[in-house]
Amino acid sequence: MSDGFVFEGDTTQGGWLRGRVPHGTVAARLGDQDLTFNEEGYFFAAFDRDAGPQAQLVAQLEDGREVTANLAVAPRDWQIERVNVARTAGGASAEFMERRRPELARINAARNVDAPATGWSERFIWPLTGRISGRFGSQRIYRGEPGSYHSGIDIATGGTGNPFVAPAAGVVTLAAETPFSLEGYLLIIDHGQGLNSAFLHLSEIAVKPGDVVEQGQYLGRIGSSGRATGPHLHWSLKWHDARLDPLLFTGPMP
Repeated sequence: MSDGFVFEGDTTQGGWLRGRVPHGTVAARLGDQDLTFNEEGYFFAAFDRDAGPQAQLVAQLEDGREVTANLAVAPRDWQIERVNVARTAGGASAEFMERRRPELARINAARNVDAPATGWSERFIWPLTGRISGRFGSQRIYRGEPGSYHSGIDIATGGTGNPFVAPAAGVVTLAAETPFSLEGYLLIIDHGQGLNSAFLHLSEIAVKPGDVVEQGQYLGRIGSSGRATGPHLHWSLKWHDARLDPLLFTGPMP
């Protein structure tokens, strides 16, 4: 085995790494984020949409030595729309937040499950094919004030009810029985090592929490539940707190 890190991936904002830690590693991290690695030393790591230009892999060895690998993180040319209107003033109402807080608690709990899944090691497939109607990282600037960027990718097929499948193996950690206020019927799958997928605005969910799913397995049907302007699948990926671009996991839409 190599005395240093061995890895491959897409070292860009919203991108990812798969690799192997040095022989004798007892702990490793990417920047401030601890890495999980299996018995053979294989790990997954990723870069947030707003990651800086430099990152560092660090391994602590059993003999006390430290091994590092410096990474250049390529910037992305995000789809930015500048509009000459003011951003809507005011925050969420107290009534809305009363409903929203328990939803956010469920989402955070589902995102923090550390399932013994191996989907992180697979080459991801598209959950369904269709027109990409919203791209990851796109953002509006309201008279110089940035709005929230789009945290996933939207896939439209022209109607409600089209089936979608698991892009990689994993464990179901959330399957909403009733629609969430924003996400509608929401499904979250843990792919292992801190990587998880969320699927929003569904019309039907065919799996339940705790289910182990394989890549390509039927998960449910798309819809327009929650806050959606029309039927589509919103698919987002996160590694711990980093938001990732699904397009960098799958390659171009077939």
